[in-house]
Amino acid sequence: MLYQNLYTRLLTLTLLTVMFTSPFLVPSAQAQETEADLMAMLEQRDKDIKQRLGGSGELPDAEKEELKAVVNDMIDFAAMGEAALGTHWDGLSEEQQTDFVQVFGDIVRHQSLSDVDIYRASVSYDAVDMDGNQAWVTTTTIYKEVPAKVEYDFLLKGGIWRARDIVLDDVSTVGGYSRSFQSVIRKRGFDALMNSLNKRLARTRS
Repeated sequence: MLYQNLYTRLLTLTLLTVMFTSPFLVPSAQAQETEADLMAMLEQRDKDIKQRLGGSGELPDAEKEELKAVVNDMIDFAAMGEAALGTHWDGLSEEQQTDFVQVFGDIVRHQSLSDVDIYRASVSYDAVDMDGNQAWVTTTTIYKEVPAKVEYDFLLKGGIWRARDIVLDDVSTVGGYSRSFQSVIRKRGFDALMNSLNKRLARTRS
């Protein structure tokens, strides 16, 4: 199934929404301080989301929409989509690229709150590595007593850290998309992929 486990691969991504401002490569001692600051921001963000969710139960629709925006704004759907399509990306027109990123992103956004309990999961922030405008964050999430290692690949763009890949238990989200999307393009073409994506989006909205 083309979109099997689409949301599962993103289940903890949206616990992180990071805004950062310094794009410069810093000396070692300063880098350690910056990494500590980034870790503190992530931990605070987790607390903020959990406070918004409360202890249990579903959220009203209006609050769900607000949470949906918060948990998806930090995903770089354009970078993720381009990487997933690989060499096929350059063969698309600008309009096709824009349409693909929009539909792909909308699918993830609509699915992101299918189970709000996932955002109540326990999260520990294990490591942050920074190199100029790139950062890699390693976390452990425990959901329904099952631990999972989740690694995030961030890129600083326009003063904001955005995720361009998520690795769940050593399985790359972009890699999973790449295998699915490129297989469809090779066998049936880009239009067939977009047809499948649009049908999937329609189902998530119904």
